[in-house]
Amino acid sequence: MLRDVFKPLCAAALLACGLTGRAAQAADYPNQPVKLVTAFGAGSASDIVARLIAERLQAALGQPVIVENRPGASGQVATDLVARAQPDGYTIMLATNTTHSSNPHLYKSLRYNPVKDFTPLVQVCNFPFVLAVSAKLPISSVDDLLRYGKANPGSLNYAYGNSTGQISAASFDKLTGLGATAVPYKSTPQAMTDIIGGRATFMFVDLASAAAHIQAGTLKALAVSTEKRSTLAPNLPSVSEALGQPGFDLAAWVGIFGPAKLPAPIAQRLGDELYKIVSAPDFKQKLTQMGAEPTPAQASAFGPFVVQQEKVWGDKVRQAGIQAE
Repeated sequence: MLRDVFKPLCAAALLACGLTGRAAQAADYPNQPVKLVTAFGAGSASDIVARLIAERLQAALGQPVIVENRPGASGQVATDLVARAQPDGYTIMLATNTTHSSNPHLYKSLRYNPVKDFTPLVQVCNFPFVLAVSAKLPISSVDDLLRYGKANPGSLNYAYGNSTGQISAASFDKLTGLGATAVPYKSTPQAMTDIIGGRATFMFVDLASAAAHIQAGTLKALAVSTEKRSTLAPNLPSVSEALGQPGFDLAAWVGIFGPAKLPAPIAQRLGDELYKIVSAPDFKQKLTQMGAEPTPAQASAFGPFVVQQEKVWGDKVRQAGIQAE
């Protein structure tokens, strides 16, 4: 009988201890290095953005912020790692539409839920993609690529290192009837290497990753993936413009998450500091210079955006005719 009486009291005491512990943990945050995980390799656009943010977040928090690249399985390796990390604010993730919008529709099963397993912190930017080919090929326009495809039936392929590149290329291939073969890569830089070397025919790659190669003359950009011309590359037509067919509109988004159940005070601290960083005029200028479009948004707006984007990218995957693996 006494044991039954004390059960609720014990449970209440344990709950109070847990809350007190979390409150103390939050009040003491941060007291050790913070790890910022990115799902793609060194030199990729997301890696570049992660390092820009880490430098400033380190100054704001007064603790080292270490960027950790965990490429593989179209971002699943990194995303699963963060989903299972302790929700203490010491492991956060720079994620993209690949990890949180496309993967749920490209794979029959994931070990993580893109909404339930994460705490949204801040939206950062968008990446317009460009249709690119090697400078070694006799191709300087979308029309040239189509003529090249007709002259070399069955020999074309496209490379991709993330889901935006995959979905964009598959959509373009279906729309034009090129019949190109898809060739997946672990990361965008690896895919670009084979495009530049002429071992793959074309790819859709974010402008931030491709800019240096385009300027060096080893990669030729033919069009942008957004429906209208991008202010970041105004001389390039859009794919819709080049084909004379409206509706081709694809760009990648980037944001930062923590694991689910991140204590509210820690989520607030991180969200506030990150929003200050990504909305600063000089930071936005750096993004624009590297080929990204700043889209700073706080967690209250970013959370609903992530939910909406999963549905949007699901439609794009189906329209591209991609079968889930």
